[in-house]
Amino acid sequence: MNADRVRALSIALTDALDAIVLGQKDAVRQTVAAVLAGGHVLLEGPPGVGKTLLVRSLADLLGTRFRRIQFTPDLMPADVTGTSVFRPQSGTFEFLPGPVFTRILLADEINRTPPKTQAALLEAMQERAVTLDGTTRPLPAGFFVAATQNPVEFEGTYPLPEAQLDRFLFKILVVHPAAGEERRILDAHAASLDLMPPAAGGVTPVAPIADLLALRSDIAAVFVEESVRDYIVRLAAATRIHRRVWLGASPRAAVSMMHAAKTFAAMDGRDYVRPDDVKAAAGPVLRHRIVLQTDAELDGIGVEDLLAEMLRAVELPRGAGERPA
Repeated sequence: MNADRVRALSIALTDALDAIVLGQKDAVRQTVAAVLAGGHVLLEGPPGVGKTLLVRSLADLLGTRFRRIQFTPDLMPADVTGTSVFRPQSGTFEFLPGPVFTRILLADEINRTPPKTQAALLEAMQERAVTLDGTTRPLPAGFFVAATQNPVEFEGTYPLPEAQLDRFLFKILVVHPAAGEERRILDAHAASLDLMPPAAGGVTPVAPIADLLALRSDIAAVFVEESVRDYIVRLAAATRIHRRVWLGASPRAAVSMMHAAKTFAAMDGRDYVRPDDVKAAAGPVLRHRIVLQTDAELDGIGVEDLLAEMLRAVELPRGAGERPA
């Protein structure tokens, strides 16, 4: 494998995104990692912190097609996947593809639409295809969903079911920037009345999407030592046996954690996974796959607290972190 190729592209993407989406370095790195790994992301944060800007800028930097769906209570599944229309002239039905037929899809405020419409994305996210009227139509190679939701507004929202959440590789927290970064945002807008940052205009692609897709074979070849695999299994198991947890991580979550750790390793130019790569992946991979007991919430204990506790408690593999000769 050639981890240097992955590192070079990831640096180019993250540096370009950091120049546009100020103050969101963790969210930027995790989003780039998800795209490289072939997973989808759920971006959670209050309005105005750059969630839409992040996804739109990513599409621009990859020179690929971007579509946005504003999820609302009256949105229907056909508004997402498309529909068949009868043409009297030919006596046949013609399929009109919905906005899901794109490479990068922004599902904005996904929790504002009923579960029936949310489910319209399930097959697309898992199988990279849409089945309608008995015909399965593949989505473009590299299909990527970035969904957003507001963590503080619950009126008029529908919680995402566990099956839907499990299709997201990462849940990424997009938070308010630090004071220094917020001042940089103001400085960037000081000469304009436009809410879009100047750096977002006229973006030059840093790499075609085909180059990114070609790197996935390099990421897949990243070596994961047996003791590191055991560490991943122990972390996943810890979420299922903790007394504060009602629903813990599935085997799919453990596999996702390994894939994410391999991606983080390759982004750092390594062809092997260290325990620190697993720890970096644990938060975004697990936070949306854990459901706490009611008493934990009443006691003020959140998922982030629980994850921090488990990362401290689960023993690290000894002697791991180097690829055998």
